[in-house]
Amino acid sequence: MFFDLIRKRNGNWKDDTLSGLTVALALVPEAIAFSFIAGVGPLVGLWAAVFMGFITSSFGGRPGMISGSTGAIAIVVAVVVRVGNEHGQELGLEEQNLGLQYLFAVMMIAGGIQVLFGLARLGRFIRLVPHPVMMGFVNGLAIVILMGQFDFFKMPNPDYDPTVLGSEKRIWMEQSGLITMGLLAALTMLIIHFFPKLTNAVPSILVAILVVGGISALGFFETKTIADVLYEGWGTRELSNSLPVLSLPTDIPWGKEGVALLIIGTAFSAAMVGIIESLMTLQLIDDMTETRGFGNRECLAQGGANFLSGLFGGMGGCAMIGQSLINIKSGGRGRWSGIVAALVLALFILVAGPLIVQIPVAALVGVMFMVVIGTFEWATLKTWGRVPSHDVFVIVAVTLITVFMHNLALAVFTGVILSALVFAWESAKHVRLRRDDRQEGVRIYNLQGVLYFGSVREFSERLVPSNDPDEVIIDFKDARVADFSSLEALNVITERYRGAGKRIRLRHLSPACVKMIDSASELVEVEVADDDPHYEPARM
Repeated sequence: MFFDLIRKRNGNWKDDTLSGLTVALALVPEAIAFSFIAGVGPLVGLWAAVFMGFITSSFGGRPGMISGSTGAIAIVVAVVVRVGNEHGQELGLEEQNLGLQYLFAVMMIAGGIQVLFGLARLGRFIRLVPHPVMMGFVNGLAIVILMGQFDFFKMPNPDYDPTVLGSEKRIWMEQSGLITMGLLAALTMLIIHFFPKLTNAVPSILVAILVVGGISALGFFETKTIADVLYEGWGTRELSNSLPVLSLPTDIPWGKEGVALLIIGTAFSAAMVGIIESLMTLQLIDDMTETRGFGNRECLAQGGANFLSGLFGGMGGCAMIGQSLINIKSGGRGRWSGIVAALVLALFILVAGPLIVQIPVAALVGVMFMVVIGTFEWATLKTWGRVPSHDVFVIVAVTLITVFMHNLALAVFTGVILSALVFAWESAKHVRLRRDDRQEGVRIYNLQGVLYFGSVREFSERLVPSNDPDEVIIDFKDARVADFSSLEALNVITERYRGAGKRIRLRHLSPACVKMIDSASELVEVEVADDDPHYEPARM
């Protein structure tokens, strides 16, 4: 079932191979940039991209979709890396590198959660995420990534004193350094934007990296490189070219207050963010290729890839919207394209380490600025005054939670809950009860809309036994009874009419509703006819 690497169903070997090479070249700078956002070394992001790309391309539910280390996951896990490093300093365990161990534990647990998500076949629930929530999610993600780039314009403070209140660990670079980095980042962005207008034969990201890197190597400008960042954070200027090794997080102080909650909570957030972004990307590629992917299978593959990534020293990840679009537009429609990208990236890591560390950080910052521009939903700015105010409120709420709490999963869940509450409130306004007095001595109420917990109160308040004749019929032909709250409301209304000495009958209820009413109460009188609708309550 999973091994369909031999038989080609989409695309062809040549297109997939060339597209995979293109994607591999574009993956290098992004994987490194996301590593720095997470607060880990470049190898952690690079090997994560290899694991994620190879496993999901081989076994996932969407051929042609590219997975790797992403900004969404980097933002989520950056907290545990920072807290882990702080705990290491408190406990005198700096050599154990607790920040990385916290990270690996998070990704292994997140992978397990994603596998369970896929086994439970919950991938379909991505359909319940409204579009305003999606927009707020990507906007918040873009803003957080943007804010993370400004730390590269800072340097360690030589006068930092942790005992002095207000002493900053990092300060802004000198003016000349800021100007140089700003100009090189701007040059990178210009090349990425304009080069595709000349040709698409070579990835514009790669061209931008080579041009800016060449300018730096030739000595025209002196600017910060990846080697400098490595030295600032890890005391080395070299990038190891060794294969990944088993990295079991055995030194985590689980007994320390808050550690278990932090790791498990972050793992759940990472799992949900990865699933949401992956299934969003899957839907996008489905629309572009007019084919259908399999969300539950993708969840299983993502979970397995994240577990193995954490087990072998990677930061994990999920589907990458930008790289997936590059792959599809370059002709990569089959699984082979992602496999080639992962294998070529592994080759880059093993033989091109000395070249990678010479890449100017300004080039990576420029790449990430372009990622921010491409990620942000600029259509959001056009929604003001054109869409309902409650949708704008949801977009803003999700964006703010993402930016200020750095919890993407919480932001999405909050947005879904807000959207559901708004929907319930608005739907409750659309229940109509039309009175029909054409039959002498009998009043018929024709109900229109959905009767559920949000609308039963308004429905009940409109029925006053003292104002009605001795016989009343409620017709549900143009309505739906959605939940148990509705059935209970019908039971209460019937008791009110019986208490007033009047007869009430219910017409055009589904057999399932009739059965539930009969089981709940013997007071309700229901008419059964051949034209009764057939539906299950709570299964609209």
